[in-house]
Amino acid sequence: MTKGLVADHTIIQDAKLFINGEYVNALSGETFDSINPATNKKLATVANGGKADAKLAIEVAQRTFASGIWSKMPVEERSKILCRMSDLIMENVDKLAYVETLDVGKPIKESRGFDIPRAAANFRFFAEMAKYMVHEHYDMSNHMSYVQYAPAGVTSLIIPWNLPFMQMTWKASAALAAGNTVVIKPASYTPLSAVMLGEIANEAGLPPGVLNILTGPGSTVGTVMATHPSVRRISFVGESNTGKTVMRNAAENLIPISLELGGKSANIVFEDADLDEAVAGSIEAIYRNQGEICLAGSRILVQESIYDQFLDKFVAAVRKIKVGDPTDESTDMGALVSQGHLKSVDDYVQIGLAEGAKLAYGGKVVANLPEGNFYEPTVLYDVDNKMRIAQEEIFGPVPVIIPFKTEEDAINIANDSIYGLAGVVWTNDLRRGQRVTSHIHSGLLWVNCWYVRDLRTPFGGAKASGIGREGGRHSFDFYTEAKTITIKK
Repeated sequence: MTKGLVADHTIIQDAKLFINGEYVNALSGETFDSINPATNKKLATVANGGKADAKLAIEVAQRTFASGIWSKMPVEERSKILCRMSDLIMENVDKLAYVETLDVGKPIKESRGFDIPRAAANFRFFAEMAKYMVHEHYDMSNHMSYVQYAPAGVTSLIIPWNLPFMQMTWKASAALAAGNTVVIKPASYTPLSAVMLGEIANEAGLPPGVLNILTGPGSTVGTVMATHPSVRRISFVGESNTGKTVMRNAAENLIPISLELGGKSANIVFEDADLDEAVAGSIEAIYRNQGEICLAGSRILVQESIYDQFLDKFVAAVRKIKVGDPTDESTDMGALVSQGHLKSVDDYVQIGLAEGAKLAYGGKVVANLPEGNFYEPTVLYDVDNKMRIAQEEIFGPVPVIIPFKTEEDAINIANDSIYGLAGVVWTNDLRRGQRVTSHIHSGLLWVNCWYVRDLRTPFGGAKASGIGREGGRHSFDFYTEAKTITIKK
């Protein structure tokens, strides 16, 4: 690894819990280590929160909510504070990006160029939108009714490890803009950037107790956050089976829940597509963030008439991907988040080969980077959609390439999945693009592009990919309680 990776460790600080505006140790005094995926060496010591810490944070959030210091604050004032948090994120973009890169293993050009700026945009978008929400008013002959959107209360946000700062701010900014207090649990693999949001909140003037951050295991901290009777909303992002557990826990107190779960999205390339554009877009859709993205176009469906041509161009492009030090500006693909996940990805490749898939490139741990969790960008082709590698989420740099004959064939293959998060269609026939996307059972679909997000639009999946929608007014619908008030004239 380069010397720069070690030198930049000086910006990393030990992480504590953030409760009631203060950084504190876990009540038990226990800690765990945050590990750099690129070196498998310790980055920082992290407070290991437990059930008692989670209960304390929720009680603080409940008292703060009930006090009205945030929930009853005029929306214009809330907006100013949240916009200031957005500004502070951008003022600290370099530091936040390096912490994210060191903790997650992702390339610095992604952290600095996308993740952190998007986090700042999340805060500004919801802060501004909150000021201009339309309030409904209905007249009757002798009465009038209006709808008031009141903050729901204490909100539990459980965040994944792949895009920790961006995902956390996507949830927290909307919940805070709506007037709620929040308790956040980042993933234990990647807690460091999340904890830094507490400093930003204090500097921006967010009242103590409005934002609380807990580091610790999902089995203890996460369980309390999903079952505590004072919690009124839960938003979870992560793996589908864990989502089911969160949902079962939430059912005990009938807590409304939003789930953003796994995916195995179809990336469909028709014979009339701009082939160079489709190859470049398909590369981005599977190898970005080492393939550790739920929206990844991990099943690449290619029409038979261009199958060989696409495969040749795709493999040629994959050969140019630079895997290495995530802090190097020229790196395209960094390290997978953990040694366990590295093994899981490699196990899936071996399963695929045993199932009869063919290997065009990659398929092994990077030999010249033995200290970290680096895996080669891999290409499996001539895959049957019934294979495990086509049905199960690998969550790594391993696309499966599947041939298809007709448009109907492509739609059937795309829909033959327990997941329904996203999908991509590459075609120069706009009618075909509209027709195919209308028949694919997924929450998000792109035509001739990927991962383009308008924050006003709903985000979420179908089937095993989740429940509910967030984004724009849909976020405010979730994080508020709609109250109908009728008055006699």
